[in-house]
Amino acid sequence: MQQKGVSMTISSSLNAGVAALRANANRLATISDNIANSSTFGYKRVETDFHSMVNSSTGGTYTAGGVRTSTQRMVDSRGSLVTTANATDLAVRGRGMLPVTRVAELEGGNGSANMLLTTTGSFRTDSNGRLVTESGLTLLGWPARADGSIPTFPRDTSDGLEPVKLSVNQLSGSPTTRMSLGINLPATSTDAGSTVGAQDLSVEYFGNLGKSESIQIEFLPTVPATGSSNEWTMTLRDTASGNAVVGEYTMTFTDSRTNGGTLDSVTTVSGGTYDAASGALVVATAGGPIEIKIGKPGDTSGITQLSDRFAPVSISKDGSAVGSMTRVEVDENGFVHAFFDSGASRRIYQIPLVDLPNPNGMIAMDKQTYAASRESGSVFLWDAGDGPTGDLVSFAREESATDIATELTAMIQTQRAYSSSAKVIQTVDEMLQETTNIKR
Repeated sequence: MQQKGVSMTISSSLNAGVAALRANANRLATISDNIANSSTFGYKRVETDFHSMVNSSTGGTYTAGGVRTSTQRMVDSRGSLVTTANATDLAVRGRGMLPVTRVAELEGGNGSANMLLTTTGSFRTDSNGRLVTESGLTLLGWPARADGSIPTFPRDTSDGLEPVKLSVNQLSGSPTTRMSLGINLPATSTDAGSTVGAQDLSVEYFGNLGKSESIQIEFLPTVPATGSSNEWTMTLRDTASGNAVVGEYTMTFTDSRTNGGTLDSVTTVSGGTYDAASGALVVATAGGPIEIKIGKPGDTSGITQLSDRFAPVSISKDGSAVGSMTRVEVDENGFVHAFFDSGASRRIYQIPLVDLPNPNGMIAMDKQTYAASRESGSVFLWDAGDGPTGDLVSFAREESATDIATELTAMIQTQRAYSSSAKVIQTVDEMLQETTNIKR
């Protein structure tokens, strides 16, 4: 009976040695994978953990349980960021991941493509204008409206995401809907005996078809018999309507010590009513209404009347002429901006950053992509830089998270452990041979 116990103990030593060989072989496999991908952008290193297996010991006899391993990909580890020359080379700085999908799934016509996650990618346009990587991954984002605003999309699902598509030959223009006038009118023109006359100004705007039109503005001073009137008549004509009058207003300026030279009151003769609360009026052009801001009473940033000079100091408007897209850029908040040769720019997409409670619990796929799992928790799509997420960096790639020195050190340790485990098996074999010899 005692001999049987000895045999079982020796056999357990053999099993433990075999388990150790298998465990160290597993660790060597992960080390090999890490070293092989030391130059792979976005690669996350794999760690191997050892766990002891303990068998119950009875009657003073110890039975070796051995060891087994578990592996985990450290998705939350980050590699260094390196600068590139491509505006659509993207990397996440901090927590969060980019949503992507396989081009093959989009072209397979099998419905909506599955969302995968990655931390970096070198995206360039393909034949369809989609931003894709050389490995066949396309970037996903929320499309913007024509005015550049982003609609409200669900944040706990990929519904609403679509491939980011750039029409590099796209022509784009937008009509003018607002303009702001910062003009100084000469106060001396409203003095008795003034012969200066009207001041004329032409302000360009863009129609619904991208055509250049203009609002012709005439400022006519009221010249009194004595003193100063501080009053002007502003007449607006639309060239798209055959120079028809679209608005006429009488403006009176104050000469008080505190607000001298600013608007005191505006009386509507024709056209849209002046709103003193906003300092704006609306005129009806051929293409639609345009809001023109001339300033609130007491406001020095609108139309003023000072000194003896006519000076259009600040004139601004929205809208743009028709132009061809020349380039795109992605800002730190994930907004994709298109730039046109007309000088205009427009927001066309927003790229969210996806976060999960346990990134290391995701399922690792090929091409440095990951899929959500039960262990990782549910996804949530954040605005870049909001919540727990970091920001998005363009002209950048994330290097591999592998540290060669660490992996080589681990390889030496694994080799020593493997050799020692093999020595245990050799010793057990010799002891079993001695046990066999006892029976002779």
